[in-house]
Amino acid sequence: MKLKKSNLIAYVILIAVGIVMIYPLVWLFFATFKDNKELFGKMTLLPESFSFRAYREGWKGSGQFSYLTFYINTFKLVVPTVALTALSTGIVAYGFARFKFPMKKLLFMLMISTLMLPDAVIMIPRYVVFNKFGWIDTYRPFWVPALLACYPFLIFMQIQFLRGIPRELDESAYMDGCNPFMVYVKILAPLMKPSIFSVVIFQTLWRWNDYFNNLVYISSVKNYTLSLALKMSIDSQGASTPWNQVLAMSFISLIPPILLYFFAQNYFVEGITAGGVKG
Repeated sequence: MKLKKSNLIAYVILIAVGIVMIYPLVWLFFATFKDNKELFGKMTLLPESFSFRAYREGWKGSGQFSYLTFYINTFKLVVPTVALTALSTGIVAYGFARFKFPMKKLLFMLMISTLMLPDAVIMIPRYVVFNKFGWIDTYRPFWVPALLACYPFLIFMQIQFLRGIPRELDESAYMDGCNPFMVYVKILAPLMKPSIFSVVIFQTLWRWNDYFNNLVYISSVKNYTLSLALKMSIDSQGASTPWNQVLAMSFISLIPPILLYFFAQNYFVEGITAGGVKG
């Protein structure tokens, strides 16, 4: 009886916390059906009437580019970046977790030490380098670092996960004639699915929601992502900003990362917990 009562209290607390956490999304959805007067003049959650005009008008965007262009641009930036990150960080983690090579500990320490560097410290040198390469106003400043595994946290997380996979599996594969690359592709990569999904979710959220780096490296409106487009929609309207349209586009921009998290949350939780306790 005591156990059931404690479980009931725990469920009530979890439901209450869940409602508090999801309320901003609920408010955002209903706010898309209100005009400025209703948004700032009334405290009610539900709108006086439901109309999808804010979605239709907001989707048109500003000037000659609609939000379809900004959506496509965001996918063009995010999808290759996420795919290259998952590929490169997994291979680097495999090297650190399974092989011995000269200066391994030193290189590992250098990699981990980069976690201590604030982004502001490397922002200007990185911009100067990318500008000399002619990569400004392109998506290469995001693609190339992803290809070169420039994300030490994600590498470390996968190293921890690999340390929990028995080495006997590798040895069995070697005895069957596999080389190191085939061991990774056929044996370890399928077992690393939880950690790979964690990398995908982390990187998707980071890149999808990123505003500052996009603002630094992307200068033309035709290459704008959703985060930049939303800010442009606010600036272009001045004092008469139609906030229902901005909120409608904000709500639409949230849908892909939310869907990704819900479909992959089981792998995400498993990858995070395994990477944290195994070693």
